[in-house]
Amino acid sequence: MKQQPPVLVFSDAPNPHLDPQLRMLLDLPHILVHSPDELTEDATHSEVILHWIGPRDHLRSIFMSCPAVRWVHSRSAGLDRILFPELVQSPVLLTNGSGVFSQTLGEFALGVILYFAKDFRRMLRNQEAGRWEQFLVEEIAGQTVGIVGYGDIGRAVASRAHAMGMRILALKRHAPTSPDPFIAGFYAPAELTAMLAQCDYIVVAAPLTPETHHMIDDAAFAAMKPNAVVINVGRGPIIDQEAMVRALAEARIKGAGLDVFEEEPIPPGDPIFKLENVLISPHCADQTKQWLNQAMQFFLQQYDRFCNGQSLENIVEKHLGY
Repeated sequence: MKQQPPVLVFSDAPNPHLDPQLRMLLDLPHILVHSPDELTEDATHSEVILHWIGPRDHLRSIFMSCPAVRWVHSRSAGLDRILFPELVQSPVLLTNGSGVFSQTLGEFALGVILYFAKDFRRMLRNQEAGRWEQFLVEEIAGQTVGIVGYGDIGRAVASRAHAMGMRILALKRHAPTSPDPFIAGFYAPAELTAMLAQCDYIVVAAPLTPETHHMIDDAAFAAMKPNAVVINVGRGPIIDQEAMVRALAEARIKGAGLDVFEEEPIPPGDPIFKLENVLISPHCADQTKQWLNQAMQFFLQQYDRFCNGQSLENIVEKHLGY
């Protein structure tokens, strides 16, 4: 292994969840800073920046103070909250945590599908009321799932839905040249409404970019079946939340299972809280007991590749935002 370059770790505040992960860095040279004000001369010579958590403007200040940096790694998969022009335009490599959290998000999407198909809310309501009331439930085998954004999370959803006997369609900027064993058909972004019209469940798993902002809008909801359920495990603003609330309140679609929202936390009194056809997860569907350890382990594997001159995984197309 070549000489280990020091890692500048940026976390914007002391975090009780961070300490166990920081101990995983003890075998490599690193400098922890909570803000740009804490930068030392040694820190500004860093070749590697690990963005653990913290605002974009602070990361930008740190980046601009480190002329020797060659690689920035983001703990999270989503990059819409950290990209800034100087990083995008630079030759510095950017990688992210894509894939680290995909499996549990795939499980969440499958859980939402079963929640609505088997009407678990009705079961709980009857149980709490002490009422014995038999009713019909749905079989998900043979139903159609449409995945908006077929990246690592989308594939995790597809593998699970396929195992349940579901038919799967996927929206992707560029369809693969070879067949995908999970996907019955690929659709380009311009064909979104054509795909939505066929779907019983729609899973939003795309990154947030200028092209995907409010991609699921009034026109998209109008194209959906009355029994459609929307599931968002991507980014909140991909869905026009006001349009979604209208569609849900007017029962133009069956329901929604959401882990992300346009504004987080959801403001008190927001009408979405009162909708009985919505399942709300407070942006924690990927937060297992091991999620932070897994994120750090992935960075350490990346760091070993960097030190050995090997290609890094998850290199971001910075101008695309993913």
